[in-house]
Amino acid sequence: MSDIATRTLGRTGEKVSMIGLGGANIGRQDSEQESISIIRTAIDGGITFMDNSWDYNEGQSEIRMGKALRDGYRDKVFLMTKIDGQSWKAATEQLEESLRRLQTDTIDLLQFHEIIRMSDPDHILAPGAGLDAVLAAQKAGKVRYIGFTGHKSPEIHLNMFTKAHERGFIFDTVQMPLGVLDHHYKSFEKQVLPVLVENNVGVLAMKTLAAGYLPTSGIATKEECLHYALSLPVSVVITGFSSLAELGETLRAARNFTPMTGELRAALLARTAAAAGGDQNQLWKSTSDMKFDATLKNPGLLGRDA
Repeated sequence: MSDIATRTLGRTGEKVSMIGLGGANIGRQDSEQESISIIRTAIDGGITFMDNSWDYNEGQSEIRMGKALRDGYRDKVFLMTKIDGQSWKAATEQLEESLRRLQTDTIDLLQFHEIIRMSDPDHILAPGAGLDAVLAAQKAGKVRYIGFTGHKSPEIHLNMFTKAHERGFIFDTVQMPLGVLDHHYKSFEKQVLPVLVENNVGVLAMKTLAAGYLPTSGIATKEECLHYALSLPVSVVITGFSSLAELGETLRAARNFTPMTGELRAALLARTAAAAGGDQNQLWKSTSDMKFDATLKNPGLLGRDA
């Protein structure tokens, strides 16, 4: 096991690795064995937080992760997955399928995926709908903690958090874009992060590399991007690995981490400001682009009418 630092996952009190393995890239490898090797090498290297989703790669991400977590690896990780279902029926069915694919009796953290519409909270939080289904699963021991994710706008995140709070529920975690580009435009860092910190909610960062744009363009290195996000009050920075080589780069960046100073941070933000203008390099924040939105392409996943 490496010396990658752990952090406290907000109000849960759980200790998890500050880098999380992104599930979207798992399942894209030609070989199932390669996917399994990436997951196990990450765990052996000190990454304990596993990200996944019911809809990633038509279920292959969960299936391959389930196989990778055999032979004692399940006990070494904090396992998170996501569901799209917003009704009781859809949420329950997706959760049960995730449990089967992941070959586990309990998911450590279940998150409502793609909260990208202002109307999503009303459907999930309604009596007898998605949240109540997950709370029942939590009572049955199938789920330990509950969160939500999204990447469209800070206002949608705040609406979800506020409406849940009004019904007496506080999410354990929230996942959202955090990084140098987010800082400049429709910023979750500026609008949502302070609210989560105030309420001791575990913060999960994503889109930190801007879907790979920043390091491939040469505007900022992978290490700079990761170190910027890790310097924020976050519990985990989730990032994907398509190969063992990419995993190795991230492990090195994590081991080299020291909090980014004010001067270095200011210089990095100045260097990246022009790249952050509008939606051009943060298309996940644009409701007109469906590349990043499974539930816009297939609204049936939400199960609202089930």
